[in-house]
Amino acid sequence: MYFERAHISDEELLTFYKTLLYPRLVEEKMLLLLRQGKVSKWFSGIGQEAISVGATLALDTDEWVLPLHRNLGVFTARQLPLQQLFHQWQGSPLGFSKGRERSFHFGSRQHHICGMISHLGPQLSIADGISLAHKLKKENKVSLAFTGEGGTSEGEFHEALNVASVWGLPVIFLIENNGYGLSTPVEEQYRCEQLVQRATGYGMRGMRINGNNLLEVYHAVKEAKRHAIQEQQPVLIEAMTFRMRGHEEASGTKYVPPALLEEWAEQDPILHFERFLLYLQLIDEARIQEIRETLKQEIELEINAALAEVSPPVSETDELKDIYAPAPAPISPATGIATPEKRFIDAISEGLNLAMQQYPNLILMGQDIAEYGGAFKITDGLVAKFGRDRVRNTPLCESAIVGTGLGLSLMGFKSMVEMQFADFVTCGFNQIVNNLAKIHYRWGQTADVVIRLPAGAGVGAGPFHSQSNEAWFTHVPGLKVVYPATPADAKGLLLASFADPNPVLFFEHKALYRSISGPVPEGLYTTEIGKAHVVQAGEDISIITYGSGVHWALEYAQQHPQLSMHILDLRTLLPLDYSAIREAVAATGKVLILHEDTLTGGLGGEISAWIAEHCFSLLDAPVMRCAGLDTPIPFAAALEKNFLAKTRMHQYIEQLINY
Repeated sequence: MYFERAHISDEELLTFYKTLLYPRLVEEKMLLLLRQGKVSKWFSGIGQEAISVGATLALDTDEWVLPLHRNLGVFTARQLPLQQLFHQWQGSPLGFSKGRERSFHFGSRQHHICGMISHLGPQLSIADGISLAHKLKKENKVSLAFTGEGGTSEGEFHEALNVASVWGLPVIFLIENNGYGLSTPVEEQYRCEQLVQRATGYGMRGMRINGNNLLEVYHAVKEAKRHAIQEQQPVLIEAMTFRMRGHEEASGTKYVPPALLEEWAEQDPILHFERFLLYLQLIDEARIQEIRETLKQEIELEINAALAEVSPPVSETDELKDIYAPAPAPISPATGIATPEKRFIDAISEGLNLAMQQYPNLILMGQDIAEYGGAFKITDGLVAKFGRDRVRNTPLCESAIVGTGLGLSLMGFKSMVEMQFADFVTCGFNQIVNNLAKIHYRWGQTADVVIRLPAGAGVGAGPFHSQSNEAWFTHVPGLKVVYPATPADAKGLLLASFADPNPVLFFEHKALYRSISGPVPEGLYTTEIGKAHVVQAGEDISIITYGSGVHWALEYAQQHPQLSMHILDLRTLLPLDYSAIREAVAATGKVLILHEDTLTGGLGGEISAWIAEHCFSLLDAPVMRCAGLDTPIPFAAALEKNFLAKTRMHQYIEQLINY
């Protein structure tokens, strides 16, 4: 193995050696502790240390690295305390994720490391967002994201590379090609001769290197960084290596031909780097043993200290508290000023405009949202006012764009992602429910991202442009789900969503855009997220609803003045305002839950269950639900009308009143 020393000093070479050796010795200790039952699982990177260490040493300490579960060398090279790392591997509350995550599924802002999730691909587009922030700040910095050869088959890999290339982002994508995805060999993973060939298809530079050669990795990443910054382009590196142990220790390596293991054992990165240093006469065998013993003693001290610490007791309060980052208090509208009538759509546009002024670090992203103004023209004129850096057209890469929003958040930016239709959110589902929703609970990092979702039926758009899919997300702790019904709330809740550091899904009913008008306070104000609104008080029957259902209920009340109807607009679906729900039940004792979404699995089921459990003594009749049919949303006007809950409201109300 040939090592190109270049301008690296003797002292630096010795530091490189210790940095390379340290994670190997830590791993050897962990494998021993695994057998003793003191850690429960281990993903070994033995034989691959040169990639993690070489890449990390080539970057500045304030450049973000997004590693995987075989990249211990990233964490040790960034000098994360081993004592706390061991707590992390034990699942102790004293670890980086307070016992909520395992192994390397965590991050550290202090060390500029963003840990993985098990889905492997999503960290790649987070790197896009980090590098977009560097680009916007005009900083000569890169981000570096790891993936394996198996991960290159995921859609997120292709989306992330495409976005990085189209936007000219200084990202380094580093593939650790170690021969197997669990037990699946590379010939069953892809058909190109080399993965680096994929760089050409995305219009970026590609490099293929020996991943077991520490200095080759170091120089390659240095060169990739230079190119990425100078050319403002991403770089794809394929580092060839081999996984010497099982996918994780329990799985073993029986599927690997013994000769192949022997061949790669001869390519051990530490063995070859030691030979290189011996050749240069920087060390001798005695010095090697001295360095090894010194590092082993350091490791023993850290591990023994960790084993001696007592973990604090589990706290349900702390667990619930850490789901969300604290949100700012609501801002009331200014008094003594006019509240002109505005359409629902105009209130949203005004909210976006004000948010862009209020937050210079707010970036808007979505398909056709720049000069075209978006599918519904809500962002029309914003690019002329705020520029293409902040109002960005995106490729059709919903998942990568949501991930980019999270990457921006790591860099202190706010972002909005517009889904052209709420139906298309399925393409970004993984990023939303597994990355955005969980990251604050996992390691205290906020996901300051608002996703706007034009939803709902009534416009003859058929099964793929009319869904009410809000209930999918109310099951996911860490998200906030908002669904305004009036222009005033549309503006106030949107501004509150931008002020909130947590991920907010902002549903906008398309049929309300141009059909509903109402008074909207001028200037900046926010409507509290998590607070329902009593549209009108009543004594005969309570209707709990949101979105289009509010207008259906109001219309019914106007047509039936003999009924005293209590109408509660939830406004926020996660978290729910249970106090307001209880008050609505107490007001009449008869409750109808009304929503456009289909009945089965809709939010009405959760609310009715909560009422039955907590408000049973207040009820004078069974809780009833009026919802959409359990079918996809049809296109033809008559079929769509038949689908909607509005057509069945009267029979449910009559049944409740006469109970």
